Amino acid sequence: MFENDNVLKSAKDIFKNYEVYIVGGYLRDFFIEGKISNDRDLVCINNAYDLAGEMAEKIKGTFIELDSENKIYRVVLKDKINYFDISQALNNSLEEDIKRRDFTINSMFYDLNKNKLIDLTSAKSDIDNKIIRAYNFNNLIDDPLRLLRMYRFLSKTGFKIEKELNLFVSQNFNLINNVAKERINYEIIKIFEGKYTAETLLKMLEDNTLETIFPFVKEIKKVPSNSHHHLDLIHHSIETVRLIETDNPILKIAAFYHDIGKPKTWTIEPFGRHRFIGHDIVGSRIAKDELKNLKFSNKQIEYITKMIKYHIYPASLINCEDANKAFARFVKKLNKDALDVISLSKADRLSAQGKAVSREMTEKALNHLENLKNYYIKVQSIIESPKSFVDGNEIMKVLNIKPSKKVGEILDVIKELQLSGMILTKQDAIDYIKNNY
Repeated sequence: MFENDNVLKSAKDIFKNYEVYIVGGYLRDFFIEGKISNDRDLVCINNAYDLAGEMAEKIKGTFIELDSENKIYRVVLKDKINYFDISQALNNSLEEDIKRRDFTINSMFYDLNKNKLIDLTSAKSDIDNKIIRAYNFNNLIDDPLRLLRMYRFLSKTGFKIEKELNLFVSQNFNLINNVAKERINYEIIKIFEGKYTAETLLKMLEDNTLETIFPFVKEIKKVPSNSHHHLDLIHHSIETVRLIETDNPILKIAAFYHDIGKPKTWTIEPFGRHRFIGHDIVGSRIAKDELKNLKFSNKQIEYITKMIKYHIYPASLINCEDANKAFARFVKKLNKDALDVISLSKADRLSAQGKAVSREMTEKALNHLENLKNYYIKVQSIIESPKSFVDGNEIMKVLNIKPSKKVGEILDVIKELQLSGMILTKQDAIDYIKNNY
């Protein structure tokens, strides 16, 4: 069954000495996607510690004790990518261990010695029928994080949720407030990693569970559609997530948050036009506190708030007289994040198709964003190399001047001209300095 998993085969001789099963997500992903996961969960009936120690020794992995009380261990292979999580079966019983699982799709066991699938919960049938079903609702109460995990698996698989499970989760979702924010953060990122993130956010909105995780949703739900937006703000935000063209979950989270500043900046003009002046700046500030509360890292918060702050910047360049100069300033400011901002701006544009937005306006905006993207790609090598074609000493020598503020200003101009493609060589830079200073 696992002929293509060389890592699993490398430990086959060790398994012969134990009653050991591969379980959970590895089997789920294999049956749903045909995918071999790097994370292999093993359950051993009564010798988990010995099994983990022997595996670490024979396959030259690193032994880590994750939970001595519950007898859970990890063996990390030399490549630092593949690893085994090895746990002791609950009460040394396979049946009891299966019964404590959250959803049936995660409750299959495979006997690695007898090459036999053990499916006591009709998990394979649920996978074939594309259904997410709980084995026992009490298991969800025991660890309320599993209420949120239901949505993670919806985002990952696109399966339908069994009606009884859906109702139970909706009625008990407030229990998620008893779970550590660090654990919730992990599930949020997993939801935004999935193929069906937008569909999952819509389902959470329908179930009235979305604002329990994301409190800002309560406010953005109040902002209706308008002449430039065919969708109300919450649906526009989710549609923007759907239209992000990369798999980067943190960019998709930024897309979900990108208009968080609109409720605070919302005004309606006498003729009925809705305005949200400065929502990008205000939004980047508001988002910071929300993201901190959800235990995102400082680096992630810096990236997301940067995306929010600059998400309308690309569109603002559309009618610039000197496109190259404007593009150069954009690239210099956003640097390595430029393509992500362009991607967010494109998704934002496509998800706003109100009556005041003509097809010609949309096409013009998309062509402009494509030109900005192509420009970035053209000058990327210059961006990645921080070195200017000339340094301060060379500038002083060419102009026969002493160290001054002006030298730094000239360096900035040269760098900008490099980015714009107007200076392509060292000699170009020297000639420009001679002719202009």
